[in-house]
This record gives sequence, C-alpha cells and structure tokens, in this order.
Amino acid sequence: MAFNKSLLALTISSILVMGCSEQNTSTAQTTKTEAETTAVTTQQTESEKANELFDIIYMEGVNRNPVRQTYQGIKTDYDKWYDLSEEDNEKELAITKQDLKRVQVIDVSKLDKQTKLSYQLFVQSLQEEIDDYKWRHHNYPVNQMFGVHSQIPALLINQHSIADVKQANDYISRLNGVEKVLGQLVDQLKIRENKGIIAPRFVFEHVIRDSKNLLVGAPYDDGENTTLLADFSKKVNKLEISEQEKQVLIESAQNALLTKVKAGYEGLITYLTALEKKSDDRDGAWKFPDGEAFYNNALKRTTTTDLTAEEIHTIGLSEVDRIHNEMRLIMEKVGFEGDLAGFFVFMRNDKQFYYAADEAGKTRYLKEATQIIDTMKSRLDDLFITKPKADLIVKRVEAFREKSAGKAFYQRPAPDGSRPGSYYANLYDMEAMPTYQMEALAYHEGIPGHHMQIALKQELENIPKFRKYGGYTAYSEGWGLYSEMIPKEIGFYQDPYSDFGRLAMELWRACRLVVDTGMHVKKWTREQGIEYYVTNTPNAKSDAVKMVERHAVMPSQATAYKIGMLKIVELREKAKVALGEKFDIREFHDVVLTNGAVPLNVLENMVNDYISATK
Repeated sequence: MAFNKSLLALTISSILVMGCSEQNTSTAQTTKTEAETTAVTTQQTESEKANELFDIIYMEGVNRNPVRQTYQGIKTDYDKWYDLSEEDNEKELAITKQDLKRVQVIDVSKLDKQTKLSYQLFVQSLQEEIDDYKWRHHNYPVNQMFGVHSQIPALLINQHSIADVKQANDYISRLNGVEKVLGQLVDQLKIRENKGIIAPRFVFEHVIRDSKNLLVGAPYDDGENTTLLADFSKKVNKLEISEQEKQVLIESAQNALLTKVKAGYEGLITYLTALEKKSDDRDGAWKFPDGEAFYNNALKRTTTTDLTAEEIHTIGLSEVDRIHNEMRLIMEKVGFEGDLAGFFVFMRNDKQFYYAADEAGKTRYLKEATQIIDTMKSRLDDLFITKPKADLIVKRVEAFREKSAGKAFYQRPAPDGSRPGSYYANLYDMEAMPTYQMEALAYHEGIPGHHMQIALKQELENIPKFRKYGGYTAYSEGWGLYSEMIPKEIGFYQDPYSDFGRLAMELWRACRLVVDTGMHVKKWTREQGIEYYVTNTPNAKSDAVKMVERHAVMPSQATAYKIGMLKIVELREKAKVALGEKFDIREFHDVVLTNGAVPLNVLENMVNDYISATK
C-alpha cells in the first residue's frame, strides 16, 4: 500500500485511543504503547526526511539542466541550454557519487514500506549512473530518432511558450545559444570518432537533411518563414504589446537565426558530411569497443531482468509463432483464401485499409483517432479506479521532423496543467498508417496506454519527484503494449480487421526481440533485419526500414515492449488464479499504476503483496 500520511495519522490515533480506553491497563502495557507510538513517530520522521532528501537531490539535478526545467514547466533558466562538455560530464559524475553518500546515511530500518522502495530505487539509479559512466560514449548523439539537432527546434516549438516580453527574449537568447551547444555536440561526436564509434552510413542522410531543413526559408532566403521564425512570430504576435515592440523582437530573432543558428547548424552539417565518409554499413553494437559487454548491460537496463540475448531471441521466435496462429483464425473468419503470407500482402496493399495521402485523408485520420480516444475515455471506469486529471489530445507530427520521426509517440502533459498530454500520429507516409492499426495505436500511445501511466504518475502525491518523472522502459512500454490488449476484453475491436491490427502490432513487438538481438549479437545486417519484418508481418516495407534503423541507433530499447507486457500478463494471471472471485481488474491496475514506474522484479513483489493482502 502506498504511504499515506492521513492513514499513518489514523494509526497513531488508534494506538493512543486504545491506550486511554483500557481502564485496567498495567503500567507495563502503558509503557509499551508509548514506546510503539514513539517508534511510529520516529518512522514517520525518518521517512519524511528521506523523501525530502530525494526531492532535494532530484531538484538539484533539474536546476543544473535548463532543458529539463523547461520540460517540467519551470522557467528559471528559460534562456539557456544544457552543457554538453566533457568537463560537465565529469562534474556530474562527482555529484552523483556525492549524492549516493548523502542518501546512504538514511536509516533504512526506520522507513515505511513506500519510502523503503523509493530508497531502493534511488540508490539503484545512482549506482547504475556511476557504473554506466564508462559507456557514456557508446551511443550516437545525433541520429534519425533523436538528438540535439532535432531537440533544439522541438523544444522551442513545443515547450517554450511565450506569455510575455521576457519569455520572448528568453527564446531569442536560446537562439543565440545554438552555436555554442552545437559546437559542444561536434566535440562529443569527435570523441566518439576517435574511439571508432561512428553511426552507420544510413544515419547521415537523415540527420544532414533534417539539419538543412531548418535553414530553409526566411530569413535565410525569400521563401516562407523558416520553422523557428514562423513559430516565434506566431507566439509574439499573440502578445498584447505594440506592433513596434513585436517588430523589434522579431528582428532580434531574425538576427539570431542569421548568425548563431545558421553558424551552429552549418558547422554541424560540415562535420557530419566529412564524418559520413568514415561510416560503414555495420549496424550492430558488436562493432563497439567491448560491444558485447555494452549490449548485455543495455539489455539488463532496458528489460530490468537478467534475461540473456539468446533467451530474448528465443522468446521472440516463440511469440511470433503464437501470434501467427491467432492471425490465421482471423484470416479464416473474414474468408480469405490463401496462406498467411498472402493475407499479409492483401492487408499491406489493399486500398480499403489506407486513407489518401492528401490533407483530406490526413485530417480524416486525426479526426477518427480522436473519436477512438474519446470513446475509450467513456469506458475507463470499467478498468480503472485511479485516473489522471490531465486531458489528452491527438496531434500530427510537425513537418520539419515527420520524415524521420517514428510513426507515433506520446508527449507527457506539463506538470502545472498548462499543457495536456499529446498523442502524436506521424502522417508523412499514409501507407505506414493502415486504418486497421488505428485503434491499437491510439490505445497504446493515448489511453489506456501511456497517458494513463505517465500522466497519472506525475499526479501521484505519495511518491518523490524522481519517481514521478523518471521511468523504466520495460515497465512503461510493457504497459503500452498491454494496453493494446485490454480494450478487447471490454468489447472493443469489433471489426475483425481491427483485431488483426491489434495482433499485427503485438507481432511487430515480438519481431523486435528477434531482430534487436539478431543485429547486435548475431551480426545480422540491416537487410536481414528488414527482410525478417517484411516476411513475418503485414507492415509496409517503409515500417521495416524505419524499425531496423531504430534498432541500429538504440540497442536494446525495442526489447522492452514485449518483455514488459509478458511480465504484466503473467502477474495478472497469477493474481487471477490466486484470488479467484476476489480478483478485480481495477484493483490490479491500481497496483500496477499507482506506484509509478518500477523495475519488473519490483512490480512482481507489489503484485505478490496485493495477492496476500486481498486473500
């Protein structure tokens, strides 16, 4: 049970009342009661002290990083970027080691159950950060999925609101800071280059193109306003200030774009163009220095299990076979004549499953995805006791990043309630967004998926900040994939093709187990990975290409979904069998969600406690 001050106060009160109401209580009994009361009070004090320290250390970290501040709605350093230098990396390591010492003075024996869990997770997080310092260069700081080059415009457009002149000037200051931060990024890339850690060849086309896109349009040429100038002008023009003041601000932004932003991105593009000549087509982490050890560590961090690469590969193959068999049943249900491979071709190519690639088709997709979300909102009481207060909206991925971004993703709401959660649908390639997957995709990214889990976590009052805003990929993505399944249990997916879409998305995650381990351990080529997806799923080839490219730049990450889902389903079945008629799906979901994100072994302990308490 989550730590609750009012409940603890009630417990103390009950002890005191019991001690006073027994007229024949002996002195020894009275002394014992007083001792118990003192112990509880001490426990409360130590737990409060611990949680206060967790929040202090967490906020110290936030306050050292202006970008983290912005994502959390804090505007203290609204005019600054982060520090990407090696000196700052070393400083952060020293701080982390000191923070671990600060936490280890806590008397764990005096903590309540929830705070003991917080202590365990906090210490583990700090220790892993220290242990993983040696792997800090085993990544690609810029790639087609994410990176500083794309985070700069994404943050300014989506996170940096302008409510007054100061915040407009803060935006301009950030534009003026772009050259420095991109210069530091190039320095980091050079360190990796010297270690032989260079992104695969395919990455460079995406990153260079996306960077060049930011330098197209006014004030760089006579075209329409470039992405950042259009965003800044739109926000400033909404301010209640004179036209002259608006013009001064816009001219300052234009100057920053023409000087610092242009210089920063041109420097990055020049370096990447030269680095591209040193790249090759080896896509697996096995090519890194100590690549095998790095990948094994990455799997452990991602899945929060001790599963080996070979075990994960085998689980993936087994799940692919199971889902294929379920798909064959749907194939028979709709009367398709032919084998599963033929059915995949039909589902992949038949025009009835795709909206037009024009604005009308994309608008229709967004409208219907919104309807799916709204319908599910009306059924949440069937599945959940605790629900988030924050709203959820559906948005289209912005033009500047839609070509390289994933097909869908979720952005958490602002903690202060100023911005709702957002389900982003990427409508760049409508052939990668079949209508039969629309339901499952909305459930995963929206509700009852990431919005239920992430927005709710932020709103919890009984856990420290690092648990509200931190996370474990296997937990969060496992919940997302599990959330694709549970609507079927309350009557959704009535269309068999839509149910096939649900299975297709689960199949996609099962294939990820096979391909991720295949590429990073078994030395599969990019082409082998693409072929596996095309052969075993109904998804478009463009989906397969993007997914394999994602595997290449994010080793292990894609294994989280299926491993996490399998654990949640396993624990639910365990609770069902143990509790019988006492099992309540809403209570089970409360156990999973109302403690925030946790490693899978910790989640198992929570469910075991729930079973014992309910029995």
